[in-house]
Amino acid sequence: MTYVLPSPRRVLHVARVLRRIGQIGGLALSLASLVGCGGDLGDPSEELTAEAQAASCVAEPMLISYGSEPDQFGELRVPPGRGPHPVAVLLHGGCWTTIFGLEQMSDMGEDLTQRGIATWNVEFRRITYGGTDSGHPETFLDVGAAIDKLRTLAPIYDLDLDEVVTVGHSAGGHLGVWAAARPNLPTTSPIRGTNPLPLSAAVSLAGVLDIADPVARGACGTLADQLLGGTPTDVPERYAESNPSELVPIGVRQVLIHGTADDIIPLSSSENYREHARDAGDHVSLKKVHNADHFDVITPTSPKWPQVRGRILSAF
Repeated sequence: MTYVLPSPRRVLHVARVLRRIGQIGGLALSLASLVGCGGDLGDPSEELTAEAQAASCVAEPMLISYGSEPDQFGELRVPPGRGPHPVAVLLHGGCWTTIFGLEQMSDMGEDLTQRGIATWNVEFRRITYGGTDSGHPETFLDVGAAIDKLRTLAPIYDLDLDEVVTVGHSAGGHLGVWAAARPNLPTTSPIRGTNPLPLSAAVSLAGVLDIADPVARGACGTLADQLLGGTPTDVPERYAESNPSELVPIGVRQVLIHGTADDIIPLSSSENYREHARDAGDHVSLKKVHNADHFDVITPTSPKWPQVRGRILSAF
């Protein structure tokens, strides 16, 4: 018997809703991984192994948990063919708030996977815009845990742990570069985690790379203070362990990509960080995309995207 399933985006939406009300735990794979595969699915009551699911529909996103909280999950896309596959960890923006979710990076994930890159598009706990909650340490611990989850996923989906690159946009650019520096943090740090997975590179797409600098913050304004629970004067130790500008030299190659027409996070923020990180001894490059705005750098339908994609692929 052939079963007709709803569109991948509809399935992912329903799965997210169910997860948020606590009805999905562990690996949320079976439904999402079957969408679009077609053919005879056999008895739908039979549970597929992770290996069988990976082989049956590798082009479709699979929802996978990396923790027990509602926002601790990600979309894994694996390219067809034998690996090991290099991995791009996608981190969305939105000023560390719940305004945006991982859907912002889904099209990019699909595009990169079509070019042979496995993509792990992760969600994480964030702050509420204008609220009083803090994202420290939860936001950082979630990003670290999502990256470290790749150790579990690698043998199942033939992922290359020696080629793991973060690709973060805006506030996600901050988190991606921070994640590259995470292994350098002291073991006593509340946001380091126990065994950070080393990254081979970090790509920042219009990233906020100095969260203590008003210019670099751009539209995020004081939301960095909300993220960390205070200003740089109030909680200097938190900025010292979470601000990429204060963590250089990171010792990991960094690729910065920024549109010249970005009116949200100014180009100068990436330019200033590049010079600061280079002076500290890091290998940092900056690709300026002429006339690209803040969202052109994550939009595969943008005429600017081929330049962006090419520079992302060069990080592998």
